[in-house]
Amino acid sequence: MIRATKIVATLGPASSDAAVLRQLIAAGVDVVRLNFSHGTADDHRARAQLVRQVSADLGREVAIMADLQGPKIRVGKFESGKIFLKAGDTFILDAACTLGNQERVGLDYKDLPKDVKAKDKLLLNDGLLVFEVQRVEGSCIHVLVELGGELSNNKGINRAGGGLSAPALTEKDKQDLVSAVELEADYIAISFPKNAQDMLVAKALVEEAAKKNQHQAKLIAKIERAEAVIDQTLQEILDVSDGIMVARGDLAVEVGNAAVPALQKKMIRMARDSNKLVITATQMMESMIQNPVPTRAEVSDVANAVLDGTDAVMLSAETASGQYPVETVKQMANICLEAEKTEVHHLDSDFFDQQFSRIDQSIAFGALFTAYHLGVKAIAALTDSGSTALWMSRHKIRVPIFAMTPKKKTERKMALYRNVHPLRMDTSNDRDTALAQAEAHLKNLKVVAANDTIVLTVGEPMGAVGGTNTLKIVKVK
Repeated sequence: MIRATKIVATLGPASSDAAVLRQLIAAGVDVVRLNFSHGTADDHRARAQLVRQVSADLGREVAIMADLQGPKIRVGKFESGKIFLKAGDTFILDAACTLGNQERVGLDYKDLPKDVKAKDKLLLNDGLLVFEVQRVEGSCIHVLVELGGELSNNKGINRAGGGLSAPALTEKDKQDLVSAVELEADYIAISFPKNAQDMLVAKALVEEAAKKNQHQAKLIAKIERAEAVIDQTLQEILDVSDGIMVARGDLAVEVGNAAVPALQKKMIRMARDSNKLVITATQMMESMIQNPVPTRAEVSDVANAVLDGTDAVMLSAETASGQYPVETVKQMANICLEAEKTEVHHLDSDFFDQQFSRIDQSIAFGALFTAYHLGVKAIAALTDSGSTALWMSRHKIRVPIFAMTPKKKTERKMALYRNVHPLRMDTSNDRDTALAQAEAHLKNLKVVAANDTIVLTVGEPMGAVGGTNTLKIVKVK
């Protein structure tokens, strides 16, 4: 059985040498994530080059996703590196403070005093500490500690319910975005967008940067603000993005842990209905940072994301700094495969009340319908842009979709599409010859054998973007 759900793995100290990276890709990694919250542009450039080199050696292209830091609102540094606060203590968050102590600490986001008012709840260090705002005086936010604990340098701050005004793209993010385009990242993840306008700003910057090297990255909106999960706002973000990430960490801090599972299901459903990609992330295999096996709860968590229909599941510290990066990927791949075996497919009902305005979309759905009812072995989509494969991937079907393209960049981008297995293949400009080549290629790869039925899609004239207009059913000879 071929795995449909894709795996995103974050590179870091535990996974940045060629030998480990080779093992990760061999174990099933489809997309590598470069976390721009850490390291320099040169660090990421070197890692991207290594990914391309190792992928080429293995004969398997993987996608690169650059994840921008975003406006993570943090406290400053302490004289002693950390302090301990207990419930009932008073404390000051002071935008003018340069070095913190037991009484106060600075802020890297100087406008925070303008964003909060009395009775607001502030959550620090991913919600492990809770402050209630008592009053705001100039640069100082006076708080009462409701839930205490250790507070150390540069820990994050969220406001319960969201509403902080920090822009989605900082000056650092804008520079990093240009760097990501220069190293030809296939995807760029934008942190903390509040609305569609934030994504449109990012899109304009990508298009401007792309003029230099003609590389157009796809944009992923990380949904981690309370404002972004409102139905209308989320739909607007989806409409202007190529996909979303269910960024459960910061989102949970703003909306509460209990609200996240239902929001995850809603976001995956809305993304698929909008023909957009979706990645589920944060703490999926967290215990494997230090342990060689996951907890049963983590197994269930990954499996549920698969059953919800996510395109990909993501590993963060598990592969970046964990003790068992390769084993974690192997475990995640096995969980995905087992979950996929139990999926219930209702393809016919997916087409109820559907209206198709595009020829390539109609052909894509026609191929799925035919494959579903004829019990074909594989679907082969000859594609330049990958759009036909994307249409197909929005619907659950046990039949694997092999997307064949002459373009390396298209091959890499399709590595993130659920149930799509990209293959590079130079094809003839003649339609019938190209279809015969595709059939032969699948046979050589032992995907199909004599007497198997396959469905092929292609566009004529060949090479026209979005031009898929032909469906052919073939019995392999």
